[in-house]
Amino acid sequence: MRFHRYGMALGTALFVTVPPALADNYTLTLFHTNDLHGRTDQYPHLITTLNEARETYGEGLLLEAGDIFSGTLYFNEFQGQDALEFMNLMGYDAFVPGNHEFDLGDPEEGHQALAAFFAGAEFPILGANLDFSAGTEFADMLGESISADPKVGKLYDGIIVEHKGEQIGIFGLSTQDSETISSPGQVTISDYRQAAEAMVANFKAQGVNKIIALTHLSYDSDPSIGNDLLLAEYVEGIDIIIGGHSHSQVTPPTLHTESRSGEVLTPTVIGQAGEYGQFLGVMQVSFDEDGVVVDASGELLAVDDRKADPDAAERLEPYTAEIEALRDTQVGAKVIAALPNPRHGNGDERSVRANETALGNLITDAQLQAAQQVAPDTVMAIQNSGGIREAIDTGEVSVGDLIAVQPFGNRLTLLDVTGAELLETFEIALTNAPDENGGFLQVSAGVELVYDSGEPPGERVISLNIAREGAMQAVDPERTYTIATNNFTAAGGDSHTVLGEAYADGRNTIVGNTDWEMLRDYMVERKEVFYQVEGRIADVAQEAVVREDVAQENVAQEDVAQDDSE
Repeated sequence: MRFHRYGMALGTALFVTVPPALADNYTLTLFHTNDLHGRTDQYPHLITTLNEARETYGEGLLLEAGDIFSGTLYFNEFQGQDALEFMNLMGYDAFVPGNHEFDLGDPEEGHQALAAFFAGAEFPILGANLDFSAGTEFADMLGESISADPKVGKLYDGIIVEHKGEQIGIFGLSTQDSETISSPGQVTISDYRQAAEAMVANFKAQGVNKIIALTHLSYDSDPSIGNDLLLAEYVEGIDIIIGGHSHSQVTPPTLHTESRSGEVLTPTVIGQAGEYGQFLGVMQVSFDEDGVVVDASGELLAVDDRKADPDAAERLEPYTAEIEALRDTQVGAKVIAALPNPRHGNGDERSVRANETALGNLITDAQLQAAQQVAPDTVMAIQNSGGIREAIDTGEVSVGDLIAVQPFGNRLTLLDVTGAELLETFEIALTNAPDENGGFLQVSAGVELVYDSGEPPGERVISLNIAREGAMQAVDPERTYTIATNNFTAAGGDSHTVLGEAYADGRNTIVGNTDWEMLRDYMVERKEVFYQVEGRIADVAQEAVVREDVAQENVAQEDVAQDDSE
């Protein structure tokens, strides 16, 4: 049987052959999904695919590796209850929350939507490095650390389930990245490696030697945060990792058998099934009598190649009808010039996460107007670019257009910060420049930011000016300013620790206006919307590159002209 093997460096894939399984070895069948992100309309096709897979491979465990929440109108309207109906219908055996499960975290009300999701779940929720105990909304859901008799809708570090007479240990791990890219609030997230080591030890102490880590860590992303390949290397005794977060299509499953230094490790099989419910992952893993992996195989089944399950399709209809009605409702505004949302990964030279954009200007101006209606002395609005998700085309604007742009339902928040803190905030925003960063800040009218991406991080801001008393004035490090942003960024999201500290100090006021609704009101007031890049943000290093390119082009044209004249 052939596998991908983890080689001498992260991401290196080689092929190795593992001895074939013996007749008396035990084989575990797994089906898995991850990162649906509100694509509820995929479930009817997923259900057909799952039924076919069960007929082909036999009964197995069904696992979900997180990020059911956020990304579509389905989620905005139903906040996960729609997805829950289909997950219950499919019969999931375990679920680990992803970072987006915490997107609706509210500083005052906590995680009401997530608690409702858990309460209705007909499967256990796992998170060995997640601590929900400080959230009163989860008080009735807290289970023991490891349960051999897990209850639906309860929170555990891990569970023990039976499959074909064998005891299988399953525990959950979620990314610590949630602390900066989502809003976990009172839910705390500990080190994934320490949690995994403790779980393996606990399972083995109970005589369980077949162990699955259900993770939302990513397959091979940022090693400073942790990923599945590092988990397999660092923590001996994990037999299978079913992952999510990086949206990776891991096919066939990866077999991790040695460390980066070449040290031989007990085999660990790793799988992940892409994104958005496009694939159902299938994995079959054989163990010897000592619980050591001796054979594995797997594939990703393309869901869209299957017809929708008729019963599930009927269940979907009322959800779709409701979100289509909402999506198609026109707000009474018209976009005159398209408002793109460029990304480097799409081949654009400019990116919303690295450059000023017309759409970013529009969003921040809408926030500033809403803020000044409450606090007239608000000097600027800032928007994390990771929270701007889609473009707006020309023509009449619908509710669906606006929610697609800002799908997270963040609320307007005012912060009182010193000029020094404001300057440091922009240094954080520019850390990756000219490369992309979700924490790159779009700014409202009346702000002029000049920086040099050629300088070291932390030393890039050349000037930050704001319009006051009819003139542009440099930000005074000693002065206190009121600024506006969304509650996610205000609480320190996307690594904005300086803002987070100001928020924690009590220097915040949550105004309550929802982001897309502020954008709607601002556009409706104008009726016809024309926005463009205005030079609010300028990178002198990039401008120098452009000037050099123009100069070289002019020289080339002069050479051609000279050749023609000769």
